[in-house]
Amino acid sequence: MKKSLLITLAALFALSSLFGLEVDEEEIKSTSTTIEFINYNGPHKVIDSISAIKGIGSGMGIVISKDLSQNTSTGNKAKYYVVHAVDNNSGKLDADIIFIGADATVDHINNLRRIISAYLSSAYGYSEKDADTLAVFVTVYNAVYRSNLDYFKTKYKDIVINNLSASDCGLSVNYKDWPGHSEIVIPLFNVTDGGLSTVDTSVISDTKVVESMKEDDDKNIESRKDMVDLKEREAEDASEKAKEAQKQATVEQKKLDEEKEKTEELKKEAEEKKEIAEKNPEDKAAQQEAKEAEEKLEEQEKKEEEQAAKTEEARQEASEQQTIADKKQTEAQSERKEIAKDQQEVQKAQAEAEKMPSDYGIIISNESSLLSRLVKFNSDTGVVIKNSPITEIRSRTIYKGSTNFIAIAGEEGSNTAIKLVTIDVETMEINGESNENIAANSVLVKEGEDYYCVINKDGEYTVGKFDENLTLKLNSSVQVMSATPITVTDSGIVVTGTNGKLLLLDLKDLSPISPASSTVDAK
Repeated sequence: MKKSLLITLAALFALSSLFGLEVDEEEIKSTSTTIEFINYNGPHKVIDSISAIKGIGSGMGIVISKDLSQNTSTGNKAKYYVVHAVDNNSGKLDADIIFIGADATVDHINNLRRIISAYLSSAYGYSEKDADTLAVFVTVYNAVYRSNLDYFKTKYKDIVINNLSASDCGLSVNYKDWPGHSEIVIPLFNVTDGGLSTVDTSVISDTKVVESMKEDDDKNIESRKDMVDLKEREAEDASEKAKEAQKQATVEQKKLDEEKEKTEELKKEAEEKKEIAEKNPEDKAAQQEAKEAEEKLEEQEKKEEEQAAKTEEARQEASEQQTIADKKQTEAQSERKEIAKDQQEVQKAQAEAEKMPSDYGIIISNESSLLSRLVKFNSDTGVVIKNSPITEIRSRTIYKGSTNFIAIAGEEGSNTAIKLVTIDVETMEINGESNENIAANSVLVKEGEDYYCVINKDGEYTVGKFDENLTLKLNSSVQVMSATPITVTDSGIVVTGTNGKLLLLDLKDLSPISPASSTVDAK
């Protein structure tokens, strides 16, 4: 839990009633440097399968994998595409840059991570688990360094920087900013034969990234454990490569020693031939022999130089691989200690939370759109225990049914919808939704075991009566205003007709009682 958020909400909760509390949560977030992704968690018009989402990434990865040595790009620029920015220049890092186009519909960090994970698996052969781990760190890394082009310039080659912009490099924490404004950088350490070390794990898990991850309620323990495991395997892999390179260096050194012996022999022979030729300047045979001996010596010296270069290359490879192994092992050991400490803190916090007297309420998540969020809080102190991921509760109203919370949730959009939903008490996530779309400005009214709200069917608005399982029991035969209040009386349901006048609906079937002149038949 974010400390600044906890302190602020604690004070506000102490002064407010359960459902009366309305705080501008986005304003609170704006004062924090902690990375907290804002996702869309409401209903959708169409729900893509996980395999379809992963297919976006794997499709791009397959194309890139065909020639990892070439600077290339693939994908649909209007939706998702990637630039594989690599060259032969030494020094700074190569990178893959995944762009989210203006027409992309990804609206949850989990789905974005699925795309990145599938890309890494198909492009570089990572296992699904390792790719999932890398995707988590890649997204946090890019959020930490969002719009920080100066940082990227210190780490990456010009071929990478030339594909980035000052405003859009990295990843916004808000899904609404993703389309057309996302340049997700994946640092590449060893592109051609890197295996586990293709992606630079040290860069995407630097201190700022890890510290940000530790600010979450669970301190991202599992993802950090998986990264440590990956680094330890990187260390083992590099260590094996170092051993193999050292063996090769020993072989090459033996060859070099042999070449040096040959050189010394030919050098001695050339000196002897030269001395004879100098003493017998008129002896053409002696002159020719001296010349040939010198030529043989030059050829042998070249062989010795070439062998010396091979020997040094093997030694350098052994040294570099051992350096990598030591670095990864050191990072892994250090992080394991931090994880152990953090794990104890999380367990302690969870144990304390279970003992806390708690209750539920809603707070404003977006004041301009009048959207709310469900929170669980300590009823003695007002300190938030848990935030629901759903930030799109509408009408500033939520009810507790026999097993779930019931609310109107969602937003209008190309692939989003507004529906009546049930929310699990424990997970605080949507576990059911109505078949019917609900008006964006509809009220939600509970009467007994029934729930009333305004149904939106292709722009025509009627009153619906639902049970707590979100099954539509009754639908008015006449249209109403979309924002009509709904008042349940002994006489009937009082609403506002399309002409702006009072309309009374029968409690039994929601048919109009009077006056008929104020109604419009629903189609």
